[in-house]
Amino acid sequence: METRLIRVGHSPDPDDAFMFYALAKERLYTGEFRFQHILEAIEVLNSWAIEGRLEVTALSVHAYTYVTDRYILLPHGASIGRNYGPILVAKRPLDPAELRGRRIAIPGRLTTASLVLRLYLDEFQAVEVPFERVFDAVNNGEADAALVIHEGQLTFEAGGFIKLLDLGAWWYEKTALPLPLGANAIRKDLGESCCLEVSRYLQASIDYGLAHRQEALQYAIQFGRGMEEALADRFVGMYVNDDTRSWNQESKQGLERLLNAAWEQGVITKPICPEFLPA
Repeated sequence: METRLIRVGHSPDPDDAFMFYALAKERLYTGEFRFQHILEAIEVLNSWAIEGRLEVTALSVHAYTYVTDRYILLPHGASIGRNYGPILVAKRPLDPAELRGRRIAIPGRLTTASLVLRLYLDEFQAVEVPFERVFDAVNNGEADAALVIHEGQLTFEAGGFIKLLDLGAWWYEKTALPLPLGANAIRKDLGESCCLEVSRYLQASIDYGLAHRQEALQYAIQFGRGMEEALADRFVGMYVNDDTRSWNQESKQGLERLLNAAWEQGVITKPICPEFLPA
């Protein structure tokens, strides 16, 4: 059988690794499709999505607003924060409002974390660095505070940092809705039948990981940048769960509310109506 290559872009993090474990380790029959996994930082994937480089990609919800012509959201694979999400940290206690006009290290302008920070704090000086360098930016004086994503949300105290604000908790207090942070998307030009079949394999990979948690976790932990297993397990549980299996109505409401707020406050340049591939 002639094979068809599908390149899947995702972050080298435990949650994404867990989600794609079954495909990466060929635990599933995938018919004519062969999946190649491209591991890059989320902001790299965001910029690649604007170019339409990969057939399937993880991307920030913020970045999705710039690629709606090329990509459609998959009905699964989302990273959703329920009363938790990206955090603001500093080396000393501060009222987050004191950061207005100050320098904040951000993990990329297209990340959803940066979008939500703009909604919370409309005026600050963004110091854009790779996500793993936001702590360094504060330590070396480049920034007064850091916007933290990925496992740094759980490990920040080990570096002597203090949490000033959890943006996911702030969003929940403001809206009573979950905060969609990341999504998986597929390129529209593959055609509907191809998109639907690829989607089924990606869904099966998520389901396999959740059904074989310990097996998938042992694979995912190698992407944890030194995290102990218990911490990696906790992090995976935050972002690979029932919300990942499917976008439910509440999560979709959170997405619509977020994108509407971003449009109303001028963070994005046009109103966006999210488009989902059928389940």
